[in-house]
Amino acid sequence: MAVPTDAAVLVGLGSDLDLPVVEQAAQEAAAHGRPLHLLHTFDWHAAFAADTVAAPRDEAESLITRAAQLAHQVEPELTVGGEIVESATLATLIRRSEGAFLLAVGDSGMAGSGQCVPAETLAVQLAARAGCPLLVVRREPPPQGPVLVGVDGSPSSHLALQWAAECAARRGARLLALRVVEYDEDTDAVAEQLSEALARHTSRDNSVPTECRVVRGDPGQVLVDTSRAAQVALVAARGDEPARAMLGAVAQSLLYHSPAPVVVVRGLAEMPLTGSDARPTRDRRP
Repeated sequence: MAVPTDAAVLVGLGSDLDLPVVEQAAQEAAAHGRPLHLLHTFDWHAAFAADTVAAPRDEAESLITRAAQLAHQVEPELTVGGEIVESATLATLIRRSEGAFLLAVGDSGMAGSGQCVPAETLAVQLAARAGCPLLVVRREPPPQGPVLVGVDGSPSSHLALQWAAECAARRGARLLALRVVEYDEDTDAVAEQLSEALARHTSRDNSVPTECRVVRGDPGQVLVDTSRAAQVALVAARGDEPARAMLGAVAQSLLYHSPAPVVVVRGLAEMPLTGSDARPTRDRRP
């Protein structure tokens, strides 16, 4: 899928709890030279149940205004737009994500809750169904660690690696590419393959410090543990078993348990890898 060069970073804005999303989304928009678009969905049924019909609408308009002001405080030169849509939140964000560069939402309190996360949670549904990469922002600010990306050798994970390389370059951060293997796999051979893939994706910007790490263990648990020191963790929506679910087990583990912001890379064009020099294609996102 190719998106317009002026496609925006879209923010799903539900309440004051989503203001940290605005801050990080504004930084991403500025780093990529993209406008920021704030979207709040309005429910008339809830409005009629309130003490006055006007109050919920006024609160929605106030939220958009305060969010726009916050975005300009973070990035004064950023182009910011706001919109209130009278529609269901999930359906609206899925539809709008088809033309967005990046969609950013809050995690609905998932990180650190220690509770079972319903599959109907907005961030989980968007991670499985959005038409562009999804940034899930935590309520606590992340450390200034590396940009972490999980790679399993699948075409979709190489797209995540490419996105992560660009992310690290724009943030001026170290890029840590992590591959988790089975106990009977040759770690030296896998490390060589990962290093070659990383070199291809960072060849345009040699200033990005990189590290490849190959470890044995459970992929989800290893990535979650490593992400505790990362400023952002990236993963493909589905890895090497795409037919099993719309959202892979490793992506789910990061969404549910990582304290770091998570980018689920999806909605980008893919092609099979054939040979050691093959590389995935993607859309025209910079």
